[in-house]
Amino acid sequence: MDKRLIITIPFYNNHEGLLQSIKSINESFKIDIIIADDGSETKIDEKLIRSVFKNEGNIYFEYLDNNYGVGIAANKCLEFVKNHNYDYVARLDAGDICYKDKFSKQIDFLEKNKQIVLVGTWARVIDHEGNFMFYIKHPTNHNSIKRNMYLNSMFVNPTVLFKASVLKTVPEYPLKYKDAAQDYAFFFKVIRQFECANMPEVMLDYIIDKNSISTKKRKLQVKNRIKIIIENFKFGVYPIYGLIRSLVLYFFSRNSTTMIKKRLN
Repeated sequence: MDKRLIITIPFYNNHEGLLQSIKSINESFKIDIIIADDGSETKIDEKLIRSVFKNEGNIYFEYLDNNYGVGIAANKCLEFVKNHNYDYVARLDAGDICYKDKFSKQIDFLEKNKQIVLVGTWARVIDHEGNFMFYIKHPTNHNSIKRNMYLNSMFVNPTVLFKASVLKTVPEYPLKYKDAAQDYAFFFKVIRQFECANMPEVMLDYIIDKNSISTKKRKLQVKNRIKIIIENFKFGVYPIYGLIRSLVLYFFSRNSTTMIKKRLN
């Protein structure tokens, strides 16, 4: 495979999770990685990280001088991508586990479906102790994804892979959502300009971490989601229902919604 892929990893403090994620990358072609450290308390052990990387390719590190927010670190990664010649960009978060050949399957999908520029996958959700909780199986076709985006993001962020050319139109994660929901805002911008999809296959273990943004900044995340829905609002069943749904979810904790999803699965 001669297509150049880079995996972007915004990072903060989760050193063990970062090791596990890097270890899980298992492909038969060259892959580069850019890790942007958002002012972690302890410096990354670059030598150790490189030692567990199975693939051919380079790992690059960028260091922010303070903890500015995941959106800033994610944009630092995209800045690196835009300054180099890559065909595809993937996202991964420290702690999440990729399945074998995940990235080659996604690139093959995009090569066979030229009209699609961004593709996610389904995911298996597990807790920080490794216990299975439920599956995330978002809609797979563009029209269904576009409708349901008003309910919540229809992409599991660390499963997503997209054509680097997308960054010419949507160059970064919106800065006003740098602390939470920046991926949701980014995907909304992309899906209004391009055709997107999800592959109907579980290709990643998504870890629910007690220290994650979705847990620790739950109210801010839902508040930002409401703002993003309003920014993209148009009269219709899905936008109205999505706005009401998010307003209700604002009063529920992450643990409560996770428990509901677990029971429904």
